[in-house]
Amino acid sequence: MKLVRYGTAGKEKPGLIDADGALRDLSSVVHDIDTQALSREGRARLAAIDPQSLPLVSGEQRYGAPVAHVSKFICVGLNYSEHAAETNAPIPEQPILFMKATSAIMGPNDDVIIPQGSVKTDWEVELGVVIGETARSVSVEQALDYVAGYVVVNDLSEREFQLEHGGQWVKGKSCDTFGPIGPWLVTTDEIPDPQNLSLWLEVNGHRYQNGNTRTMIFGVAQLVSYISRYMTLLPGDVISTGTPSGVGLGQKPPTYLRPGDTIELGIDGLSTQRQHVLAHHNDQ
Repeated sequence: MKLVRYGTAGKEKPGLIDADGALRDLSSVVHDIDTQALSREGRARLAAIDPQSLPLVSGEQRYGAPVAHVSKFICVGLNYSEHAAETNAPIPEQPILFMKATSAIMGPNDDVIIPQGSVKTDWEVELGVVIGETARSVSVEQALDYVAGYVVVNDLSEREFQLEHGGQWVKGKSCDTFGPIGPWLVTTDEIPDPQNLSLWLEVNGHRYQNGNTRTMIFGVAQLVSYISRYMTLLPGDVISTGTPSGVGLGQKPPTYLRPGDTIELGIDGLSTQRQHVLAHHNDQ
């Protein structure tokens, strides 16, 4: 299934994309794409519905992040060896974890706002993992059973804030609009192998990132198991699993986003995102 949330920001409705690519309204079935809908039982109930029986939604629609009420937005740093190399960082022996503020989350095609004072706003296409069941200290072998589905994430980063302002990376990762997710959540039955997905990102039509999840240092099952040792994973939590090489920081010379730029990115089977980059204004 491809689950979505559509409509005005803050007032999104639940929906699904049918086999013909049409949007169907799920409001009569679930309140939102939330904890209950993402559970095994919830997904089974949704899968049993004939999409043709649901109201068809016509016309252009804004998509919000396809997961409601995300309690934790957990990111994995330097999880592709070539990305570690381009940023002159050693290959990690254990997953590097950091948090991204949930206030950064937005729809996949909403505008990216360059933060006030920023000169090093960067891009990162990443495979996002959405948790479906409460997970505590789960084994690698069982870890994927706790996953509801997968999403596209753009882990936008302000490199000066992240690397030059002291402390942890969270400052450079959590600015408003730095967490586009979606457009839809694709359930695990449609993505049997999360370690064989091509992912790419372009800025103004120039392809900077072109990778595949098979080159992750730590795969999805390893990450879910590992993170669940340190914190309880709850339904709706999002794990962003790292980015391949090609970020702005790694260019020679480094290249960063500017107002007027357009970012496009996508992952096999998970669709694409497109964001326009705007300057910060004091009223934002």
